[in-house]
Amino acid sequence: MKERFKILVSDSMSDAGLAPLQAEPDVEVDVITGQPIGKLLEIIPNYDALLVRSATRVTAELIQAGKKLRVIARAGVGVDNIDVEAATQAGVIVVNAPTGNVVAAAEHTIAMIMALARNIPQANAHVQQGLWKRDKFMGVEVRGKVLGSVGLGRVAQEVVRRAQGLGMQVIAYDPYVTADYATQRGVTLTDLDSLVAEADFITLHVPATPQTRGLINHERLARMKPTMRLVNVARGGIVDEAALVEAVTNGRIAGAALDVFENEPLEADSPLRGVPNIILTPHLGGSTVEAQEKVAEDVALQVLDVLHDRPARYAVNAPIIPPKDLDFLVPYIDLAERMGRFIKQMGAQGMGDVELTVEGSLAEFDLAYIRAGVIKGMLADVVSVRVNLVNAALLAERRGMNLIERKKHQHEYAYENLLTLRTTSSSRRWTVRGAMMQGEPHIVGINDLWVDFPAQGHVLLAMHQDRPGMIGKVGTLLGNHDVNISFMHVGRRAPRTEAIMALGTDEPTSTELQAKIGAMEDIYWLKAITL
Repeated sequence: MKERFKILVSDSMSDAGLAPLQAEPDVEVDVITGQPIGKLLEIIPNYDALLVRSATRVTAELIQAGKKLRVIARAGVGVDNIDVEAATQAGVIVVNAPTGNVVAAAEHTIAMIMALARNIPQANAHVQQGLWKRDKFMGVEVRGKVLGSVGLGRVAQEVVRRAQGLGMQVIAYDPYVTADYATQRGVTLTDLDSLVAEADFITLHVPATPQTRGLINHERLARMKPTMRLVNVARGGIVDEAALVEAVTNGRIAGAALDVFENEPLEADSPLRGVPNIILTPHLGGSTVEAQEKVAEDVALQVLDVLHDRPARYAVNAPIIPPKDLDFLVPYIDLAERMGRFIKQMGAQGMGDVELTVEGSLAEFDLAYIRAGVIKGMLADVVSVRVNLVNAALLAERRGMNLIERKKHQHEYAYENLLTLRTTSSSRRWTVRGAMMQGEPHIVGINDLWVDFPAQGHVLLAMHQDRPGMIGKVGTLLGNHDVNISFMHVGRRAPRTEAIMALGTDEPTSTELQAKIGAMEDIYWLKAITL
C-alpha cells in the first residue's frame, strides 16, 4: 500500500498556499493553530511534518517528541523560532521559503522610509483627531539622500533597486559580498562604522544571530547624523531598543520605523510606544496576500518533496545548492541511491571503506546530495532510523563507513557522466558503475566487466563461463517456474571466458529457484537484486 502522511499546520497560513498538500491523495492535513506547547507535545508524535510561521516555538523538546517527524517547514525566511541543531541531530530536515516574501518585505521597507520622510502616520493621527496644523509635519525628500543598507541579500537588493528608482544613492555593508558584486548593482561597499556616519536612511537586512544581536547600539547611534532615520524590517534584537528610544527622544537621530522587535508581541509597557518619531508596525513585512500564498506554497511543495524522498530546494540544515543545479543533480542522486542498494545486496557487508568516483561534468558540482544518496542506499535497511541528507554522514560514521570521494572532470568512457562505487568487505572487493541513459538510471559495469541494464525492478545476476546455451538454460528454468524475463544483458571479457548475465524479471525469484540456477554447471555465483 502507498504510504500515507500526516501534516500538522500549527500557525495560520494561506489556504491557497496549502492547496498542493490538500490535493495529494496520500496526505492528511490538520490545521490546528494557537495551541500551547503542552498540547503540541501531546499530538506531535502522530505527524510526519510540521508547518509553522513565527508563532510556534519549535523547541528541542517538541522535536524529540515528534518521533515520526521528517520535516519542519517555516513559511517565511527566518528560522529563529526553530531549534535547527536539535532537528539536525534528530535527522529532521528544516526548510524555509527565502524568496516568497522578498518583494513584500522590500516594499514594506520602502513604505517605512517614505512614512518616516513625510511623517505620514503622525499626520494621519493628527487629522483623525480633527486638527489641521500642517507646519508640524514638514517632511524631507528621499531624492538625493544616501541609503545605507546593512546587508546585501535578497530583500536588500530589492530595496536597493526601488531606492535607486527614487533617486537615492546607496552604500552598503556586507562582509560576505565583494566590491565587484556590489558595484554591479550600483552600490558602494563600505565598512559599518562609515555607513552609520554617512547615511541619511539606514535599513537593516541581516539575520538574528549572536553576531548581529545589538548591532545598532549606543555607540553606533552616536555616530549617526541628527537627520538620520533608521528602518528595521528584518529581525528583532538587531537594534538595542532602549538605546534607540534614548537616541530618538534626545534628538540624536531624527526617527525610526520598526516592524520587528526583541519580544513579540511588543509589551504593553514597551518604551518604544508613545515616542512621536518612532513608527511601529506589528511584524507586517511579509504580510501581503501574494507573499503569504507564495511562502505557504513554497514550503508545502518542499514538504511533499521530503516526504517522497526528494531533495528540498531550501533545506536550512543541508548544503545550499542552486535550484538549477539541483534539477540537474536529482537523477544522479536517485542513481547513487540505487547503486548503494545494489552494492549492498551484492554482498558489501561491514561497510569499511566506500569509494565514490564521479567522472564527467557532474564532478563540477557539490556532491553532498550524491554522497547522501549512496549512504542512504547502503544503510536504509541496516539502521532503524530514516536515512536522509541531514543525518547520512553521521549515520555512516557511526556504522564505521569511511566514504572517500574522488572527482575526474574528464574520462575516457562513452558516458557523459559516470558514477563508480567500490567497497571492500572482508576479503571481497565489489565495484559497480552507473550512468543515466535516456533519462533513466542504468547499471553499466560490475567489477571489471561492462554490462548495461536498467537499475530498477528485480534483477538476477550470474557470473558464469561463457558457453553456448547458458542463457537458454537459465531462461528455460525461469520459464518452467512461471517467472517472466523483462530484459537480458551480458557482459564479458572475450568469447568463452568469464561473463556476467543480468536478467530482469517481472516477479521476484524464490530462494529455491535461485538455488537451482546457482547449482547449474559453469555458474560461479548468483545474486538476486531488488532495486
